[in-house]
Parts: sequence; structure tokens; C-alpha cells
Amino acid sequence: MGTPFSVDGDPAVRGRLHDADGPDAIVLTHGAGSNHRTPFLAAIARAFAADGVSVLRCDLPFRQARASGPPSPAGAARDRLGLAAALHALPAAGRRFVGGHSYGGRQASMLVAECEGVAHGLLLLSYPLHPPGKPERARTAHLSDIRVPTLFVHGERDPFGSAEEIEAARARVAAPTALMIVPRAAHALPADAATAADIAARFLRLFA
Repeated sequence: MGTPFSVDGDPAVRGRLHDADGPDAIVLTHGAGSNHRTPFLAAIARAFAADGVSVLRCDLPFRQARASGPPSPAGAARDRLGLAAALHALPAAGRRFVGGHSYGGRQASMLVAECEGVAHGLLLLSYPLHPPGKPERARTAHLSDIRVPTLFVHGERDPFGSAEEIEAARARVAAPTALMIVPRAAHALPADAATAADIAARFLRLFA
């Protein structure tokens, strides 16, 4: 399940590290209602580690501050600082990647858009393209500032964006992208080993 990992600082880094033999590493984080211990993130971490990529799955600062409850919009910039701190704390000699589920993925995408060079690739798991039933509130403005290869993984029945809407959104990214649709899945993606292995393989294929 990974070993406990922590780095004191402001913001601090807290999570689990899955060591692998290869030089590359990825930071993965959670959605608004979860934490780094979610079975889905653990499955993804095991899949990447099996492919030689070390994984740090970490709690965002808002989740370190309280065990439950959603993030505040006022704290989003601090959550991105937490992701940046986790990337800098990675024990990696090679490429550094970042990603997350839902809110965590959105913050990762905004960090990559704001800070060129902070990561070499981006993994977006159930990117919350818009609030359910409100497509007019699309969260796409920053996507054109992303200049690293990006994999979108999206449930076929995700109310936060249809497959067609995600296709249109990923066309805004100024780098190679790919889209993996998970059949019959909604916003919560399945935590089975086969799905996790497919996600890791498709992400790494962008860098082959």
C-alpha cells in the first residue's frame, strides 16, 4: 500500500510513496470528498509502480487541515502550492508527472498551466469539466496554457462532462493528448487492477 511519506514545510507534504526502479515519478491526488487513501488512487499507484514509475499519492492542504468536508474556492491556490511542494519532494532523477481525480486533477491542470516546467506530463482522472447540469459553466479557460502531454480518463456516464464535451476540451491543450473512456462508469472510476493498469499504460504511451 506504499510507505508513509511526509515533508515538513509550508505547505507540508503528507501521503504514501510507492517506490519503483525507474527514474520517473508521478504525484497523484484526490477529489473534493476524498483523500490519498482512496482505493482508486491506490490501484493506480500500484499500476504505475509495476511499470517502473514511483508514485507519491498525497493529501491536498485542504484535506490536511480537516478530515472531511469539501475544499473552499478561497483555498484553491494553496492546494496548488501543495501539489508543487509534492512535485519538488519527489525522489526522482527523471521526469516528474502530476495528476489527480476530479478536483485534484483540476488543480493539477491549473498548476501546470500556471507554472511552465513544473511537470512533464498530466493525468486527469474524471476532469470536472462543468458542474452537473450546467454546461455553460465550463472550466476550460486555462487548458490552452497546458503544454505537456495529457491523458484524460473519463467515465462514460460522468455528469461532470460528456465524452463529446471532453473531446472538445482536450483539443484546447497545446500538446499531445489522449482520451480513455471507461464504459458504464460515472464520476467515480472503478478501482480494479485491470482498469488501473490500462490507465498507467496509456499515460506512459504518450511518452514512448
